Amino acid sequence: MTAAADSAVSEQAPRKTSTARARASRKPESRLAMVRRARRINRELAELYPYAHPELDFENPFQLLVATVLSAQTTDLRVNQTTPALFAAYPTPEDLAAADPEELEQILRPTGFFRAKARALLGLSAALRDTFGGEVPGRLEDLVTLPGVGRKTANVVLGNAFGVPGLTVDTHFQRLVHRFGWTTAKEPEKIEQDVMAIFPKSEWTMVSHRLIFHGRRMCHARRPACGVCPIAPLCPSYGEGETDPEKAKKLLKYEMAGGPGQRLKPPPGFPGKAAPPLEVE
Repeated sequence: MTAAADSAVSEQAPRKTSTARARASRKPESRLAMVRRARRINRELAELYPYAHPELDFENPFQLLVATVLSAQTTDLRVNQTTPALFAAYPTPEDLAAADPEELEQILRPTGFFRAKARALLGLSAALRDTFGGEVPGRLEDLVTLPGVGRKTANVVLGNAFGVPGLTVDTHFQRLVHRFGWTTAKEPEKIEQDVMAIFPKSEWTMVSHRLIFHGRRMCHARRPACGVCPIAPLCPSYGEGETDPEKAKKLLKYEMAGGPGQRLKPPPGFPGKAAPPLEVE
């Protein structure tokens, strides 16, 4: 763990018994109190992850769009290990649209579901070429017309390639907003609407990055590291995971555990190591 990360998690969560008793005696939370708590959680996460960023390597909107489509059902790390060869072979939508399907599939094989992903990339590249002049559109209503592109992917591209605020409602985001008690909605679009109503529009993209970072590093699906979580006093779900600080510390991942992140080319200020390239068998 880096010195900064170690310092951030050193103020360990309260003991489970006292916290459970305190929460059991709480009155129902008002809407105003929830919004204030949510915004404080966001501020705490901003201090914990001042370097939060999209974890896909990209140099332009086209690369981010393709990488985001490829990230379905796999890790950002595996996508980042695959896209250098992909973009070296097909640097533009026109190039990718003209790719041989079998050759494209072989490049995409490490990401899983490579045949479906190859079809999606061929289709969206052809649409970019034929409908949008070879450029990635900067409007959500245009992006979602592309094969393989839904609201989540569109918001990733808009927020990180065009500076248009949006929420990325992925599995980590959904898990954390439910644990934090920000919404009880199950449908991604309703979750998006509920969380948008809590934060100023200018915060939407960074709220997404911070929640996803926290979900990947500390607030895991099966065993969240409650015992070293700095926002434990603000979390109504504290105690779902490991509350012993020493055991919880062993559950941390990526730079929080002293390891590399997911990007082969991490942005300036990232405290961890660069991820390794794909090993060629």
